Amino acid sequence: MTRRFACLIGAAFCAALMAGPVLALDLALPVNARPTVERNTSPDLYAAPIGVFEAGKVPVLSVEGDVRRGAWRLGSPGLTPLQVIVPLRRQLVDAGFEILLDCASAACGGFDFRFATETLPGPNMYVNIRAFHFVTAVRKTNGTVQEVVTVLSSTSATSAYIQIIQAGALAERTTSVTAKAEVPVPVGEAGPSRPTAQGDLASALLNAGHAVLSDLDFDTGTTSLGQGPFASLQALAELMRDQPDLRLALVGHTDSVGGLQANINISRERAQSVRQRLIDVHSISPSRLEAEAVGYLSPIATNRTEAGRTHNRRVEAVLLPAPN
Repeated sequence: MTRRFACLIGAAFCAALMAGPVLALDLALPVNARPTVERNTSPDLYAAPIGVFEAGKVPVLSVEGDVRRGAWRLGSPGLTPLQVIVPLRRQLVDAGFEILLDCASAACGGFDFRFATETLPGPNMYVNIRAFHFVTAVRKTNGTVQEVVTVLSSTSATSAYIQIIQAGALAERTTSVTAKAEVPVPVGEAGPSRPTAQGDLASALLNAGHAVLSDLDFDTGTTSLGQGPFASLQALAELMRDQPDLRLALVGHTDSVGGLQANINISRERAQSVRQRLIDVHSISPSRLEAEAVGYLSPIATNRTEAGRTHNRRVEAVLLPAPN
């Protein structure tokens, strides 16, 4: 298939598209699209959305065969999800696919749609609940679906993300895109809720409702936050800029050394230090941030070892309900 389509998203981006890598279905991606993860399973079953979230569910079309999943990141600020997906949607139509679903953000069902559909985990794939676009396309033979392709695009203030899932009789096809292997998040001593890669913060907050800010450090013997910069706070600030209704509680935790009230005071002051850094350095509105403390009442590791006590001394970000 040729790489001809209208330059709907600016001359520079169009030029990038014309020189981009090629997928198994000859979908041209921008030359600055960097693969973040590839995960293939065969045989497998993929439930492709074919309708928006309604009556508590998303209608799906189940397709058996090879299932190939990939995600890419574009370091291109200022794009919209529609701008990213239009050339890919057009290529699917040119390749003989029928579009079954084409929706954006709230029209898809927003939060409910996103979490009812298969999405590769962060930081490999980032989905802004208020800025995403989803397309499902099928190719039929004698009226029977042989292949399905779903494309999900989303954007932040600094980047754009693309996820493509292909399912069906794809065994004879090969891809010319080389993607990095997905790196799992270890759950050893750090505990199951402690992300080791700061890019996981947005995904953890939106999926689990809380995330540990694991790269923070405080001056010895004080509650003053170190100089930084801290990747976790940068990730939080970017997420809050992308989602202007999002509110957070910053919750301080300690180990069990000392009395409860003293530890609550220490953990509150540390949470307040983190809150103030987000306000002063990252320009987050004070009304969107709260500072709370629980002292040693919510450990994530044993307090009987130094390693465990270190994990327990932390600040977590907790998702709060949007204002009415």
